[in-house]
Amino acid sequence: MLIIEIFKLSLNTLRTNKLRAILTLSGIVIGVFSIIAIMTALSALQSGIESGLSQLGSNTFQVQKFPAVNIGGPMNAKYRNRPDITYEQGVKLMEKATTYKYMALEYWKSGKVFKHGQFATNPNMGICGTTPDWTYTNDYYVKDGRFLSEKEIQSSADVCIIGLEVVEKLFPKSNPIGKKILLDNRDFIVIGVFEPKGESFGQSLDNIAIVPITKMLEIYGRRESLNISVQASSKDNYFETVENVTSVLRVIRGVRPGDENNFEIYSNESLISSVNSFTQYFKYGAGFISFIALLAAGIGIMNIMLVSVTERTKEIGIRKAIGARSSNILTQFLVEAIILSQVGGVIGIILGVLSGNLLGIYLQASVVIPVDWVIIGLVSCTMVGIIFGVYPAYKAAKLNPIDALRYE
Repeated sequence: MLIIEIFKLSLNTLRTNKLRAILTLSGIVIGVFSIIAIMTALSALQSGIESGLSQLGSNTFQVQKFPAVNIGGPMNAKYRNRPDITYEQGVKLMEKATTYKYMALEYWKSGKVFKHGQFATNPNMGICGTTPDWTYTNDYYVKDGRFLSEKEIQSSADVCIIGLEVVEKLFPKSNPIGKKILLDNRDFIVIGVFEPKGESFGQSLDNIAIVPITKMLEIYGRRESLNISVQASSKDNYFETVENVTSVLRVIRGVRPGDENNFEIYSNESLISSVNSFTQYFKYGAGFISFIALLAAGIGIMNIMLVSVTERTKEIGIRKAIGARSSNILTQFLVEAIILSQVGGVIGIILGVLSGNLLGIYLQASVVIPVDWVIIGLVSCTMVGIIFGVYPAYKAAKLNPIDALRYE
């Protein structure tokens, strides 16, 4: 009952000094808001990135010339100067590697327009030339029709499999199988339609057309590096497959013993790890800024509580005269400081979660509540209240009741 009474008394004191309480709260609100807003936005983005990076099939990794996450800077020249991964190297890798289950070569072109009759798509379509194992290594499924055959690769056939977005724009009322379409102003016959794949980073994964890689090389030449996607037979031999593909490709590309690879290997897990390590620096920065803001807010709380002790000296004297112990006074002022910090913390958390998710929604990321950082925020506010409220509370508790009653 004593604690409840002290709690009520503390709330009443804060209500009677609204302006002072609001000014003190603002420091706590800003400090907590800054860290929660940033952490919420980063968590939302990370969730969206992890979802988007999980588009590869299970036990699958990619081999390519450039790193998947390339921030820029002087290292760019290093990657640009690497020799391209050629079609012939990819074919040799498929012949000589021994531990993989599926392997596909990929040659991508983006920003293309597809047409059929009077219908046309936006200029944001992608064409990928590939080999028969591509659906397994990229986790796509054919809904209608079929995928590419080895014979169509060898003959460089004018056939394609299209995504659902292409179907909706070019064939709104008809079945596309067997129909002719223009891919970047070249005729192809549709032999299959993919099941819907959804979006990644706000970009559709259904706005694609898949054609034989030999046809892509025939149309666009060999001036660009290919990607290679590989799937291990199981999780148990995944790393064995990575090592096997790496060693075979090093030999094919003439990498000398002791030299680093002139190609990159990445998987869903490695991409997510890279993104997480990159965003970690932003979290450190947000934490440091918020620490400074909370420190300033704590000093403000201490200052306000010291003023409050001075103003309420006579009240303290009366309470002590009618039987209140020093511990009661100490608890009262300490609870006031903690309540002040917690109210500011709750307001900062609510505003931070809302603003962080609004930013995440604007960037087409998922809505999240960073529970761990919410808890950290509440604990931090409590610690600020205790640390910066102890001295004013101690000073109030040590007042001599006779001197306090004489105070004017």
